Formats: sequence, C-alpha cells, structure tokens
Amino acid sequence: MPIRFQGRAVRGVMVAAAVVTGAALAVAGRAVAQQQDFDKVQIDTVKVRDNVYMLVGAGGNTTVFTGDEGILVVDTQFAPLSTKIINAIRAISQGPIRYVVSTHMHGDHIGGNEAISKAGRTRAGGNVVGDLGAGATGQAAIIAHENVLTRLSAPPAAGQQQVPFGQWPTETYFGKKREFLFNGEAVQIIHQPKAHTDGDSLVFFRKSDVVATGDLFTTVMYPFIDVANGGSITGEVDALNAILDITVPSNVNEGGTLVIPGHGRLSDEQDVIEYRDMATIVRDRIKEYVKRGLTLDQVKAKKPTLDFDPRYGQDTGFWTTSMFIETIYKEMVALNPPAAPAPARGRGRTQNQKGSGE
Repeated sequence: MPIRFQGRAVRGVMVAAAVVTGAALAVAGRAVAQQQDFDKVQIDTVKVRDNVYMLVGAGGNTTVFTGDEGILVVDTQFAPLSTKIINAIRAISQGPIRYVVSTHMHGDHIGGNEAISKAGRTRAGGNVVGDLGAGATGQAAIIAHENVLTRLSAPPAAGQQQVPFGQWPTETYFGKKREFLFNGEAVQIIHQPKAHTDGDSLVFFRKSDVVATGDLFTTVMYPFIDVANGGSITGEVDALNAILDITVPSNVNEGGTLVIPGHGRLSDEQDVIEYRDMATIVRDRIKEYVKRGLTLDQVKAKKPTLDFDPRYGQDTGFWTTSMFIETIYKEMVALNPPAAPAPARGRGRTQNQKGSGE
C-alpha cells in the first residue's frame, strides 16, 4: 500500500529505487558490487521527518539522523558509493558524524562503514583522550550486535574473501538492546535473534517516531532467510511482530510511525502488517503440508506463494521464490518432523506361515 502523503514524485523515486536495490541485494555484497556501475548510481534523498532522512542508491537504504550533537547513520550501502553517500549527508548537515549503526552483516549495508566512519569523529571523555590521544575520537563509532562482529571476524568460507577490517563494528552490544540519548532523543537499537540473520538490529528513533529495519522488512522481495548466518523464518515473523509492537498508525492505518525498510520505498505500519501476514501465511501453509508428509517437490507444486508472487516473487537472481519455499520447508521439517508411517498390518498368515498340508 503506497503512503499517500509522500506524494507521487517521491513514490516514483521509491519504485525506481526498489527495482535497483532489489536486484542489488546479496549475501555478502561483493559479487553484486563487482557487477554494478556505481558511477551511474544516483543518491536520492527523501525527508522522512524534520531531522530524519532516507538515502536511496544501490544496496540497502541509508538512514541519516541529525541534530545539535551531530549525525547518526544507519547502514552505508556499497563501498564504492561512500563518497556519494558522504556528499548526500553533507547536503543535509555539516555536523560531525558521530555514529554508524549496522543493522546486520551483509556487504550492501556495511560496505561504506570504513569511509563514512573516518569522515566523522566519536565522543569520548577527557581521560580517554588524554590516555590514548586524538586517535580515540578520530572516527565515528561503528555499532552493531556482537553476532555481526563474530560473523565478520570468523575465517571466511572457501572461495570467499575476508570482509575488510575497517567495515567491522568498533562497538558491539549483547543481549536485547542498546539505548542512549543523542540529539535530545532516545535511540534504541534492538536485537532480533535468528531472523534475517542472527545479528539483526532495529533502530528506533522514539521522538521522531521512525524505525529503520534493515533487511528484516523490505518492499521488493520475499524475506531473505540467510540460514548460513543464523536466519530463520520463525525469527523473521517474530521480528516483523516486534516492528509492529513499536509502530502506531494514524488515520485509517495510513501514516503514523514511519518505517525505513532495508530495500524499497518509505513505509508505515500497514505495509509491515501486509508483509508480516504474507510471511506468516506462507510459513503456515508449508507447515501444514509438512505435517501431511508432502515432499518438497509436492509442496512446490502446491504453489504456497501463488497469491503473493505478483508482488514479491522472483524467478531469477540470488533469492528466488523457489529458494524461499525450500528454506521454509526445511525449517518446518526440522521443527515438525512428519510422523513415521505405521507398520503394515497383514491379513492372516503369510505364505511362509501356511501349513504343509495346505
């Protein structure tokens, strides 16, 4: 459902951006980055609230939060876009970049971490600066859940390269959330376990009433469940419900809390409701088929996503509809293994049991 108060022009930007960013999403971002011509990418700036902006380019959407104390950036897209992202930030505010928050570990969301953090500076007490020198505040802090750092710092899988050290978090949190006051506003970074990955964070700007979701919510594709990095459809549905616990609608479910998705157009609670309902319905359909003992091929033949395919389905690319179905199927089999067939019960004696006189 489009956000009517954003206007036709902005909606056009969002739809065009959705096509680009939906195709650009990748597990680590590197392979896709090599195929992109970033010289042709334009960064579009969408004003969300008086001090919150959404930057749309290639890769995940970037959130920029400004105020008297400086700037907080959520997600930084691909590394080659860093200069364009910084220029777009500077067109909004000349204040110091204090924080970079990474909603998860994928390269289309953390690629610009190093350059953008080096373009800023963090805050520290006098004793810290006195002991460590200017290097203690020489760049913006990069904040993420500890699982992001764990994943990025682990030895890479065969055939993959290590993510550059400069893109790693410099500060991590564990447990459910990290929260602090910045620009006179409460900022909450809330962990969503085992959803898109095992390190996903929502970022909620309480006074501005804006939520940045990372790839927990998009408007352009089925949820990408990155099983290799701890994702699950069960956690994904839980995360979408957690977003809905935060959001509050306005008139006839339009407006109210604004939601900046990982990819696609600016949204509100009703968009998240529709996405949550889709994920829940597809999961529950496949769960029922698993209980009936259907094979994966039989489940695919049932087309459990049919009514949602025109909006979210993809037959090509790194995350297809078929892969979405298969991922849910395997999780449902693991959680709800089909009952073993009952042993066949014979009718009377077998041939070998017949007497010799018969």
